[in-house]
Amino acid sequence: MPADFSRLSRLQRAKYFAANLLLRMVIGGIGLIPYRTRVPVMGWFVSRIMGPLAGINRRVRNNLALTCPELSDAQVQQLCHAVADNAGRAVIELYAGAPFLRRAHAAEIGGPGLTALQEARAQGRPVILMTGHFGNYDAARAKLISMGFEMGALYRPMANPYFNTHYIRRLSDVGTPMFEQGRRGMIEMVRHLKAGGIIAIVGDLHVQEGKRLSFFGQPAITSTVPAELALKQNAVLIPVYAIRQPDGLNFAIEMHAPIEHSDPETMTQTINDDLEELVRAHMGQWFWIHKRWKSA
Repeated sequence: MPADFSRLSRLQRAKYFAANLLLRMVIGGIGLIPYRTRVPVMGWFVSRIMGPLAGINRRVRNNLALTCPELSDAQVQQLCHAVADNAGRAVIELYAGAPFLRRAHAAEIGGPGLTALQEARAQGRPVILMTGHFGNYDAARAKLISMGFEMGALYRPMANPYFNTHYIRRLSDVGTPMFEQGRRGMIEMVRHLKAGGIIAIVGDLHVQEGKRLSFFGQPAITSTVPAELALKQNAVLIPVYAIRQPDGLNFAIEMHAPIEHSDPETMTQTINDDLEELVRAHMGQWFWIHKRWKSA
């Protein structure tokens, strides 16, 4: 959640302001470069400059040591660069506007989930699309919206209140409505579902009030709310991911088979397992930067 201005000291406000100013300068400066060069340049900047300085590499190494101890030092180092590179590309793509949206709209899309989505729309049945911090998840949202699947999205605000303001604007450029994580956003999102709408949720972060499930063989506190909503609203629950292609600029959208309705924990564990299988096939595209395994 964004920090509350009323509770911030002058020093804290100054730090947030300075960090936001630096990020805006970097994004604005790189934004002057043509798109085909801009995206890899931002990837290089984050992987080679910010990665070591901002502790990104340390976080990636710690997560890999916990979950994939069989990896060699060379493999871990390569993944440190790949993960930060993908993160940098995703950030500058979000701020690119039309050039990014054109590539997202042109992405190939397929999988059993697409047929399930089309059938649900024909029946007026609500749909919950589950994704993760993988590739560039906004590419999948943009692609589906371009196909006529209007949808809302649940988002987690940035901690930096200065950065959060323009970050939300960029997310909204991809599509609206947007539902902020929290009580009010949840009420709005449920109302949208009850009306037979589609919502997109990024569900692979540590959530304090979640359940102790498994991800990469380690305890991972995971929210079961999407599964609970699917059961309560009789919504189709479909995993969807945007895989960055070898050229680093384009995407392929995969819509996996719908999650069978059972109980919230079983359904959520199936989502975790589905994402893990995808990540193992594309290790450098998942955001190993997050504190996913706090309970471990």
